[in-house]
Amino acid sequence: MAEAQTMTRSEAIAALAKSGERYELQELEINGVPLRVFKNAPSSLRALYADTKSDKPFIVYDDERLTFADAYRDAARVAHLLVHEYGVAKGDRVAISMRNYPEWILAFMAATSIGAIAVAMNSMWPPEEMEYGLDDSGAKVLFADQERLDRLSQCSKSLSVRAVAVRPARANDGAPELTQILEDVGDVEMPPADVAPEDDATIVYTSGSTGQPKGVVSTHRNVLTALLSWELDARAGMLMAGVTPVAPREQPATLLGVPLFHATGSHAVYLSSYRARRKIVSMYKWDPEQAAELVEREQITSFIAPAAMTGDLIREAKRTKRDLSTLLTVGGGGAPREPEQVKEIDASFQKAMPNTGWGMTETNAIGTGIGGQDYLTRPGSSGRVSAVLALKVVDDSGGELPAGERGELLVRGTSMFRGYWNRPEINAELFDDGWFRTGDVAYLDNEGYLFIVDRIKDLIIRGGENIGCGQVEAALLLHPDVREAAVYAVPDDRLGEEVGATVYGSETLEADELRESLREHLARFAVPRYVRLSSAPLPRTASGKIFKRQLRDEAIAALALETETASV
Repeated sequence: MAEAQTMTRSEAIAALAKSGERYELQELEINGVPLRVFKNAPSSLRALYADTKSDKPFIVYDDERLTFADAYRDAARVAHLLVHEYGVAKGDRVAISMRNYPEWILAFMAATSIGAIAVAMNSMWPPEEMEYGLDDSGAKVLFADQERLDRLSQCSKSLSVRAVAVRPARANDGAPELTQILEDVGDVEMPPADVAPEDDATIVYTSGSTGQPKGVVSTHRNVLTALLSWELDARAGMLMAGVTPVAPREQPATLLGVPLFHATGSHAVYLSSYRARRKIVSMYKWDPEQAAELVEREQITSFIAPAAMTGDLIREAKRTKRDLSTLLTVGGGGAPREPEQVKEIDASFQKAMPNTGWGMTETNAIGTGIGGQDYLTRPGSSGRVSAVLALKVVDDSGGELPAGERGELLVRGTSMFRGYWNRPEINAELFDDGWFRTGDVAYLDNEGYLFIVDRIKDLIIRGGENIGCGQVEAALLLHPDVREAAVYAVPDDRLGEEVGATVYGSETLEADELRESLREHLARFAVPRYVRLSSAPLPRTASGKIFKRQLRDEAIAALALETETASV
């Protein structure tokens, strides 16, 4: 890269987004809210796919390889099947539930190319949640692998969805095999469709930590804005660093280790690869040793995943003799990363610089971003806001707070989802003049850097004292023998709630010694009364976050059993 004059971030964004530039931003009123939009963005995901066809490698899965042109050709065949065999029309929902097979991407391309809405279902759902998602979305067709077909067979027979089997292990009643039914289609053109920027493109269900999962509905413009926002931020970072981008000598490649139904996988890894002409190397499931092997073999240049997975790769980098020097970026997503891991990324890989950001499924995974030396300097920050979004922090009455003061984080902008599917009452509660209530406790510093403090619903109220679970978890992770920690509320007759924690660490870790060490970092009332030591890594949701609800339920059940035994 050639040296160039350095700029501040605001100067870099202004230079790249001004009139006549590739990332030109203009104001447009959408649903009564003035928003900044990319003037030169593709009009739809359909246009994105068509514009990026080439003979460059696109999808690698085991020994299978598809070019961008191959994927578009096969997606056109799937789209033809949806239109002519299953009667899918614009606005119909097409559900996808499977491992990270190439067919996930083909089904997604096909559905969004014909104006249907792709429902990216959580493939970890048990049958009852799967049934809920299919019924709630009203999906007309479901593409599913054998694991999901087995769960579908346990769902209500009243579901009207028609299943298509992907890589089945056996025959499935009423679910023809995709490869067999595509044989009769042959090579066809992508079916015609008029897909507009404000048309719905995706429904992604939230994890449903409380109540039923909610379907996050995003338009083509919402999704595409997120992709171009990442590009704009990357270019701005280069201007700020004083370098001019040049075409890479080798094709960039990324490792897909997170599920495609999660916004990190679908957006930051998969969809952002089109315009970058980036190769995607997909894993059946996460395995650190295999990941290191793939990085070396496929010359992987970027890896984006939750902190637990990037931590796994750090440990693998320390012990392995494999060459991981092609990695240029190790990014975060889906869960926060502890400051110490930020430093370890910088120390563990020869060229890779860490980066992360804050985002939500509701923002289509963008929000704020930070990377490189900036991140090393401020490892506790999630960065500064995207040019197409705005942030503010408010108090309980909705008044905007000054820099440095903590409150609820609100966000508004062009990548924001349209609303929750079939949930008008929740939309009315969480949206106010385009501003969305995130449920995150945060503050912005004087330079606009965002710091996420906690979740509003992740507070423990102990005898009137508010205790942030994130604060206690951060203190636990300072102990050299602690690897993972989850903090939660435990019901208490006298105080209302007590602090509980489940900790995974070394074999020599002792609960009493751990509590004593916490007194150096926490107020006495915030030190966990209940500490459970785990001999194995803590369970995680499919999106990579620690499954805190399960750990809390286990802790409460164990305490109840101890109380019952003691009273006998």
